[in-house]
Amino acid sequence: MTIGVTMVNVLPGQERAAYNELNKIEGIKDIYHVFGEYDFVVIVEVDDLGRLNNIVDNIRETANVTATQTIVGAELK
Repeated sequence: MTIGVTMVNVLPGQERAAYNELNKIEGIKDIYHVFGEYDFVVIVEVDDLGRLNNIVDNIRETANVTATQTIVGAELK
């Protein structure tokens, strides 16, 4: 399993519209509206890195999204 945490910026005043669009993307586990440098923190849980890449591409193509930054989780053993 691959976990990605994507921080998302959206156009000012478009948070609700962006949230509704992000909510439609399959593979997104959780979406948190946050305050500070980013508008949303999106948790993605998928089977492989390729699928994570596709979902992040979908997030970037979402209306009102202006920037993303993704961190890929790694398991420590």
